[in-house]
Amino acid sequence: MLIDSHSHIDTEAFDADRDAVLSRAAHAGVDRQIVPAIARSGWAKLGELCAAKAGLYPAYGLHPMYLEEHRPEHLDALVAIIERENPVAIGECGLDYYVEELDHDEQMRYFKRQLELARHYDLPVVVHARRAFDEVAACIRRVGKLRGVIHSFSGSTQQAEAFYKLDFMLGIGGPVTYPRARRLRELVADMPDEFLLLETDSPDQPLSGHQGERNEPARLREVLSVVAGLRKESDEQTARITTINAERLFGLT
Repeated sequence: MLIDSHSHIDTEAFDADRDAVLSRAAHAGVDRQIVPAIARSGWAKLGELCAAKAGLYPAYGLHPMYLEEHRPEHLDALVAIIERENPVAIGECGLDYYVEELDHDEQMRYFKRQLELARHYDLPVVVHARRAFDEVAACIRRVGKLRGVIHSFSGSTQQAEAFYKLDFMLGIGGPVTYPRARRLRELVADMPDEFLLLETDSPDQPLSGHQGERNEPARLREVLSVVAGLRKESDEQTARITTINAERLFGLT
């Protein structure tokens, strides 16, 4: 059985056929999904879905790419929902320096506060980092006493090692299925077992051979096979390693 450590199954991309998508995931052996939030406006729907469907686990946070939607009072609302619902993580949060119009200082304020809440409530963090790996690592280091996952990691071996030292795992998904992603594939082939997680980022990041299509959790099986092949392991061995890692990080039983 597999755990999709990053799935946005709550978003409108799945409103028309969510039950069928979940059925295909279960048939593929993906029996659990971590569902990170992106903005305050989606928290209620996310929470209701996870409460209604077995195997879906919520994380609440404020995504840096939706900075225009965030307000300072949403951080107070985050405290309230953490205390009320006891989610498995805080996130999706982080820094995105790829999108030029996103203010760096404002992103950092939201990110730092969410890290502080994760430390206070002893919760893992689901982190978005794009062209900001060093800045993300520095902020995690400053706050201290944290754990979590760097979702869709695409950095260097040196940056990966910096996150290992901070007790952060790396989420590996669709991008690793592309043969041209040589640096990522080399990293995945040799990275330590205990820091590896699998994800889809559904409905985003379609796999090689599925360009232009909506991604979905069932395709985690394809990610698994590619990762296992790169690591010269059986699918079963990689599935076992990554499931144990996800259970440990998110406190799943």
